[in-house]
Amino acid sequence: MRVILQRVTAAQVSVDGAVVGRIEPNPQGLVALVGVTHGDDAQRAKALADKVWRLRILSGERSAADLGAPILVVSQFTLYADTAKGRRPSWSAAAPGAVAEPIVEVFADALRDAGATVATGRFGAHMSIDLTNDGPVTVILDA
Repeated sequence: MRVILQRVTAAQVSVDGAVVGRIEPNPQGLVALVGVTHGDDAQRAKALADKVWRLRILSGERSAADLGAPILVVSQFTLYADTAKGRRPSWSAAAPGAVAEPIVEVFADALRDAGATVATGRFGAHMSIDLTNDGPVTVILDA
């Protein structure tokens, strides 16, 4: 499992021009772009969600748990692009949607269970993500 985590001051995701998920940071929040690969499972998703919730990347070296910062979770299979050969990426390392979707849901639910306010995108949809990266702070987490 792979997460690109960005500290933000604003974030929303839209599908077909309609906002489907929005967080209202006060003053900061997080956007978690989540990729799932073969072999990932609910246990790994829960562990990574806990790391995201407790990672001290917000102002004053505090975590989302410390500040109650909201988190926008967006599935993104392209995090597992293989660009080693040629100019056309291979997506073979990304888990198929039927496997990945429930794992992304477990990830989001684990954040909610920890106390996070969580908004999400729409799995499998063409999404437009608007965010204001704060810092900028962007961290890659692999599990």
